Amino acid sequence: MKNSKNITACAVLLAGGRGTRFWPRSRTRTPKQLLDIVSSKSMLRETVDRLAPLFAENRLWVVTNEQQAAGVRRELPRVPRKQLLAEPVGRNTAAAIGLAAIHLAQAHGDALMAVLPADHHIADAAQYRKVVRAAMKIASSPGSLVVLGIPPSRPETGFGYIERAGAATRVEGIPAYNVRRFTEKPNAARAKTYVASGRYFWNAGMFFWRVSTFLECLQKYLPKTWHALGELQQFVGTPRYARALKVIYPRLENISVDYAIMEPATRSRAAHGKSLKRGTERVFVLPAKIGWSDIGSWAAVHELLARKPGGNVSTGDSFALDATDNFLWSRKKFVATIGVRDLVVVETNDALLICPRERAQDVGKIVKWLEEKRRHDLL
Repeated sequence: MKNSKNITACAVLLAGGRGTRFWPRSRTRTPKQLLDIVSSKSMLRETVDRLAPLFAENRLWVVTNEQQAAGVRRELPRVPRKQLLAEPVGRNTAAAIGLAAIHLAQAHGDALMAVLPADHHIADAAQYRKVVRAAMKIASSPGSLVVLGIPPSRPETGFGYIERAGAATRVEGIPAYNVRRFTEKPNAARAKTYVASGRYFWNAGMFFWRVSTFLECLQKYLPKTWHALGELQQFVGTPRYARALKVIYPRLENISVDYAIMEPATRSRAAHGKSLKRGTERVFVLPAKIGWSDIGSWAAVHELLARKPGGNVSTGDSFALDATDNFLWSRKKFVATIGVRDLVVVETNDALLICPRERAQDVGKIVKWLEEKRRHDLL
């Protein structure tokens, strides 16, 4: 994909998460993004296919980790191997995006970056691509930081929010707003206020900017990480890169890009008001009504796949008698349910999960317990 100024545009897919709430299917080497959660394809493959009209596979970069790198390579055999970047240790999204940025700078100079999660579901792919095109056009201007905002459908307390400011301008038919502020995950009362105001969006972690814009922000707001990445960049494409990565990468700060870049950039703009100084970032949010879900738990999968209220969702052969609202996953076994409701049942070769749907968010606690007990056979 090229923008109007013929800057090379690349998609950077963040694919290093573990997806612990999808245990027992999600494991260290086969995390959520490598699983077929909502269709016959892995979530990573769905992400790539959704982007195919915009980004050829030689314009895709994937940031993962050493444990998952082999699985990513198997899933995306046509993505050049050098564009699959494996972190030696996890350092959150600011570092992961920074790693991609220095590689893009070496390969394409001041490229455009679309930074996207690899494990989200988007029902309206065509509208999503329209919004992405508009976001890339805005992001082509130096100093512009763009985030997609999901119009909230409920007062959700598990997401961060973005507050828009002022009136919208339209870019390729898509409204774009200045960002007033990023806010933390609110309590229930505040979430209701946010949704009722009509000024807030969910932050789905989809960002757009030029490589130079991101690195300048990194230098300004996270100088220690910027210096370390600058040191690492000297080794990109050389035989010494792998060793340098292992030595330098653990020095990067462990912080999300929201905290590290987006929030201070928004505060910087607010402090300067309308008389923006040269180099001051401009932060925009584009509403993205695209049928988005982060698919954060087994309960979310049930919500997405249930065909009618009270319906059971089963991925295999099953029978239900007076049983409603259950999620049943078993590849090899027939599952029969009688007189139960609101359950999650997930069976693998070595483990069985049974929990109420309302407790599906707690599945990650099982993984923490297994880690404490050093049950690596189940991790």
